[in-house]
Amino acid sequence: MILVFKTTVTSTEKANSISPFIDALPAIIRWNFDLEDCDNVLRIECTSDISQEVIDLLKRNGIECVDLDSELLFDMD
Repeated sequence: MILVFKTTVTSTEKANSISPFIDALPAIIRWNFDLEDCDNVLRIECTSDISQEVIDLLKRNGIECVDLDSELLFDMD
């Protein structure tokens, strides 16, 4: 399963600071940030849908995060 999130992470330093928290989620196989994308995308490959868990984790660390799949469902102008 692939999860894609829009985030407010804008630097490698910020991404590195939350790395231990993301790495601690057992369902995650691999993950990365695309900080060159306008949405500062966090892409996660995982074994189950942990979208809400990821959103909550990032919010606890001061990062806004939106599941891009969910956002597309509501932003179809």
